[in-house]
Amino acid sequence: MTAPAGPAPGTPDAGRTGPLAGVRVIDMATVVMGPYAAQILGDLGADVIKIESPKDTVRNGTLHRTPGMTPLNLNVNRNKRSVALNLKDEADHAKALQLIGGADILITNMRIGALRRLGMDHQSLAETFPHLIYAHAQGFRPDSDRADLAAYDETVQAASGLLDLADRAGDIGAPVVLPSIFADKVAALTIAYTALAALHHQRATGQGQLVEVPMADTMLAFNLVEHLQGAAFEPPMGPTGFAPSLTKGHRARPTKDGLAMIIPYSPQNCRDLFHAAGRPELAEDPRVNGEILDALRDGEAIAEMIESVTPNLTTAEWIDVCTKHSIPVGPVLKLDEAADDDYVREGHLLDLTEHPTEGAYRMVGVPVNFSATPASIRGHAPLPGQHTDEVLRELGVA
Repeated sequence: MTAPAGPAPGTPDAGRTGPLAGVRVIDMATVVMGPYAAQILGDLGADVIKIESPKDTVRNGTLHRTPGMTPLNLNVNRNKRSVALNLKDEADHAKALQLIGGADILITNMRIGALRRLGMDHQSLAETFPHLIYAHAQGFRPDSDRADLAAYDETVQAASGLLDLADRAGDIGAPVVLPSIFADKVAALTIAYTALAALHHQRATGQGQLVEVPMADTMLAFNLVEHLQGAAFEPPMGPTGFAPSLTKGHRARPTKDGLAMIIPYSPQNCRDLFHAAGRPELAEDPRVNGEILDALRDGEAIAEMIESVTPNLTTAEWIDVCTKHSIPVGPVLKLDEAADDDYVREGHLLDLTEHPTEGAYRMVGVPVNFSATPASIRGHAPLPGQHTDEVLRELGVA
């Protein structure tokens, strides 16, 4: 990807705009899900004002140079202005309402009960601010018997079937949480695209609306795209679970000098791979000479055949072979080495930059490119309440 013209990627640039220039977003969310969604909109050019909670756990952690400026905070709160307001204080509450009234989108993941007590639920705000897009995310649907459950990434992974899938794939006897705050980030992406859809409607009609994003529902729908399988039919034609993903052989392969993700998806892929490895007799196996590879029936056996030959070549040699024969392949990136990886460096995905208070740090780059309205990083993650006076003065809030 060619970097956009202008300042070096990763360097905040106050002059840049993006496709959401002129849109104002209020981030009244905590931890990762809501703030990450708001940051995405900020990267796309929106003016994001973060109403800081007196205590947001994303600012907790032992790795920091200044209290509250943790790595996680640096990477979910850039391109925002921070306003410190205590929503339980009458004067601060009134200021928050004035800020919300001047915004297009409000993002929050506070529990509905707390929002109602503050008079900041959608029903309380809709009449006063009919233009407002109110994006509310929580663990479970607000009209369900699970509405009041405290939802965290791990509990939503469990409730959405993801732990079951991990258990079936790993066959280790105990469900394992995916080692990423996967549910939070998938829900954040869903908040971002649904808020943008509502913004399109608002621009056409002037009408705001409530956008509800239950994490469990979002993740369940996400997981079932491929894993519903035989249960899509009634009566079921087979079990749930996408066999190519769940086979025990669905893993990185050993090469002569390391590991590579080599995934032949067709019989021809397998035959080409075996010939390249100098094992033409394996290409005669009937399991790789049908119309498709039967992952459910033969997946583990085919995986053993593949792994018996991948140590014959180096990772680089396999990449050449697989590229020639259109076999899916990729090197295995170790996160500790990511900053030095050519692909990561050329894509400006972990550029070194300078924070005005935190000094040198690596900033996760914007992963997309717009030819006409480039996304940009215009500001570092702020200190708590850093822009309170500026924003209130600018918006005419006393």
